[in-house]
Order: sequence, then C-alpha cells, then structure tokens
Amino acid sequence: MTIYGAVEGGGTKFNCLVATDKDNILAETRIPTTKPDETMSAVVDFFAKFEEEHDQKIASIGVACFGPVDLNKQSPTYGCITTTPKPYWAKAPILGPLKERFDVPMDFEVDVNGSAIGEHTWGAAQGLTDFVYYTIGTGVGGGAMVGGQMLHGLMHAEMGHQMMPQVEGDDYPGFCPFHGHCFEGVATGPSLADHWGKPAQEFGIDHPAWELEAEYIAIAMMNTVLMLSPQRIILGGGVMNQMHLFPMIREKLLKRLNGYIQRPEILEDIDNFIVPPGLGNYAGMMGALAMAMKVAA
Repeated sequence: MTIYGAVEGGGTKFNCLVATDKDNILAETRIPTTKPDETMSAVVDFFAKFEEEHDQKIASIGVACFGPVDLNKQSPTYGCITTTPKPYWAKAPILGPLKERFDVPMDFEVDVNGSAIGEHTWGAAQGLTDFVYYTIGTGVGGGAMVGGQMLHGLMHAEMGHQMMPQVEGDDYPGFCPFHGHCFEGVATGPSLADHWGKPAQEFGIDHPAWELEAEYIAIAMMNTVLMLSPQRIILGGGVMNQMHLFPMIREKLLKRLNGYIQRPEILEDIDNFIVPPGLGNYAGMMGALAMAMKVAA
C-alpha cells in the first residue's frame, strides 16, 4: 500500500493529509497560517508523527500553496513564496523544510493550479484539455490548463490581478495594495467587507453587493473566455458558496459577450460552462494528493 502526503497551503490555514488515494484518507489536519517557521514546522511534524506512529513511510508529497510562488525548478528560490502581501510570508520557503526532513519525490504548485489539478483528476474538469479554475475568497486566483498541461510560462498565471473597469454607479477604489481596482481588489471577501462596511456573511440574498459582485465576476469571465477559450470555467472559493451568484454571472456573461462567441457550449448550455467545483472545498487538497501520486509514479 503506497502512502502519499498532500499539503494545501492557504492564507488562513494549511490543510494536510495522508492518504492512499482519494477515497482512503488516513490522517488529516488543519494548521493555522501564522508565521512561516511555526506553520511549516507543524506541517513537517504532522507527516513525521504519522510515519512514527504507523511505522510506514510516505512515498511522495504534493504541495499546492498560496502565492505568488516560484515554480522554476532551476531557480534558487524554487518552492518559495515571492511577493505576497501577507505579513511574514514574502520569500518564505515552503518546499525547503519538507525536503530537509523527507527524502522523497515532491511536486510544487500554486494553490489554484493545485485545485485545477484536483478538479481535472476527480472533479468537474474530468476529460477536458482546456479549462480554468478560479478561487474567489480571501483572495482571487485562477489556474488554467491549456492543451492538457497546466499553464506556467514565466511563473504561473495571476488572473486575480486583471484590471476591472469601473461599473457605472460604483466609485469604490478597490482593496488590492498592488493594483487597487483589480479583480482581487473588488471581488474578495475582504474587499466586500471593506466596500460595504460589514462581512459578506451578513449580507442578505437581496443585498446590492451581490449584483455588483456578479458584474465584476462576469467581466473577468468574459476576459477569460476571450483570452484562453476554455471548455469550462470552474468557480470555487468562499465567496462562491453563495450559490445564487451562479445564474447571475451566467446571465451577465452572455450579455457582455453579446453573441460574439458562437458556440453552443456558451449559447445553449452555459449552466454547464460556468460551474462550481465538483470536489467542493476539497479541490485543493485532492489536487495536492493527485500531484503526489503522479510524482511518485
């Protein structure tokens, strides 16, 4: 029985698990994202304790971490976070502490790419070669598979920082410390709270924030359709737990495309074009597990 380790590193917590496959999780934990030394020491201890208590070795580890991160294996900072605004975490090593303790194959990705891999392996993107996974929550990120491969390029896509035009009647300047009125600056949970003066969890279903939120998400989806021509777009993250957003986004996307993309997948079947993740909140963890399984093969 081959045992794999998986880490989904988020800005609030690091989710870790040990499993033999998707349906056989042997151990699981959540570790607060405090300071890099504290958090990564706890991650390492989780896997080390499992090995000691069960007298079994972990064969490989997959790590999907919030970013931006360095994915260039030839770079001296491979496996590190780069320019995140999160206090203490800029330039923090993520893969390094694990490699110091475990001499096993490891794979490393930015978090949204990990979620995309999970959805491609076991979720809403099975059988597709070209799709995009967005997470809209504490931050916004997008991971793209193009031609069956995750899109990297110079590093990885940063779709959360595409600039947003000001919707008529909206004068909110945006919350992003780097770009102000970008997608992340207007559509995240923190930006919603800053814009409207209270957490989004306190909004009623008829709160005007949701109409504006759907408009900005639809703009980003239009940009994505036009630039990457995906077969499907998956929208995950805490904000997208507001399921009433999906029909609003689909309707607004159709209106903004204005018939330009003449494909039945969009014109006739948009309910299956813009979809929630099939794995729910487990997309990232399952993606990291899939990465571990692949790198061990």
